Amino acid sequence: MSNKNENHQTVPLSVLLKRELANEKIERPEIVHGQASQSKKGEDFTLVKTECQRVVGDGVSTYSVFGLFDGHNGSAAAIYSKENLLNSVLAAMPSDLNRDEWVAALPRAFVAGFVKTDKEFQERAQTSGTTVTFVIIEGWVISVASVGDSRCILEPAEGGVYYLSADHRLEINEEERLRITASGGEVGRLNTGGGAEIGPLRCWPGGLCLSRSIGDMDVGEFIVPVPYVKQMKLSSAGGRLIISSDGVWDALSAETALDCCRGMAPDAAAAQIVKDAVGHKGLRDDTTCIVIDILPHEKPLPSSQPKKQGKGVLFKSMFRKKHCDSSSNVEKEYIEPDMVEELFEEGSASLSERLDTKYPLCNMFKLFMCAVCQVEIKPGEGISIHSGSSNPGKLRPWDGPFLCSSCQEKREAMEGKRPSGRRRDSDSD
Repeated sequence: MSNKNENHQTVPLSVLLKRELANEKIERPEIVHGQASQSKKGEDFTLVKTECQRVVGDGVSTYSVFGLFDGHNGSAAAIYSKENLLNSVLAAMPSDLNRDEWVAALPRAFVAGFVKTDKEFQERAQTSGTTVTFVIIEGWVISVASVGDSRCILEPAEGGVYYLSADHRLEINEEERLRITASGGEVGRLNTGGGAEIGPLRCWPGGLCLSRSIGDMDVGEFIVPVPYVKQMKLSSAGGRLIISSDGVWDALSAETALDCCRGMAPDAAAAQIVKDAVGHKGLRDDTTCIVIDILPHEKPLPSSQPKKQGKGVLFKSMFRKKHCDSSSNVEKEYIEPDMVEELFEEGSASLSERLDTKYPLCNMFKLFMCAVCQVEIKPGEGISIHSGSSNPGKLRPWDGPFLCSSCQEKREAMEGKRPSGRRRDSDSD
């Protein structure tokens, strides 16, 4: 989904990261987070991992991970995704990457990790499903992958609202309705008899209101786990992220959610958003919110100033009411002239499009490794993701990356190239 600020230009990721590394004044941000929830069904789960480490050359780089999993038809898919998705994403990342290569490899790894998690969960023959909003913050770069209708929004310190996730509800997403019908599914409302139809648009069989999720094996494999992915680079002034389940967004707009907690620290902000959402419509669904502030480290003040500004002052200066004076000394101290930049956006459900890449990463496509599940493939047994393409161009069937036979079967079902009724027949529904 596009942001409301249309006057921006996409800048190559490598250029931005080199620019940042060359500027010694730009430090890595401080990540402060808080979360709150009110439970109705007990199917919302969160994942928070700060200060994750990976080896880069002779040093160590850190990143933070946040996930929101809104389950339906039970909690099994949400719990499984919370416990396994991050490892599946990291397993799809090539080794020995520098910082800009690692960030650039994330969109492809998100796709592989989501599909692998979905495939392995469905092999357990459990019929629950889950939405996923998954965020990795590396330096000033925010990478978001999402399926379903939980959402992630960004308010940079400069102002404005950016939508970093897609809404995969069939009621509002025409592209997804067309994709499902083209793959062999049916989209319509619940028929109560006599021609009367009620409720939101759903996918049949199964009656799911979403077009993408992890799990949901009883609905049909054209309900896909391929995530929408967006990457943004903040300026060194920082910003605020809000990740919430549909229990929040069904009650509050993005602007309302941001305004109701302006000036609050993340833990209080998350609690306020949940309180306002529940107060608006009542507790009709699990309602969960994670608020993340990405902040510049406090710079030491001159020795002539004995007192150091506290975090509360910084929160209030970055996320204050819009009518306040914008020329305060606190804001001048922290805001740098660099701007927010959009790095990457892709929402296609096609694995052949999403697993391919023009980014020249060494060992990105391990010749004898499945691009999704990372199992070893014997020479000659791998199936190119370009096989069967209607417009292969210069690509040849023996060009990688490759899928194992199991992941190729999954891909064909997702793209409507073989019936998926075998799985549906095994369901009790």
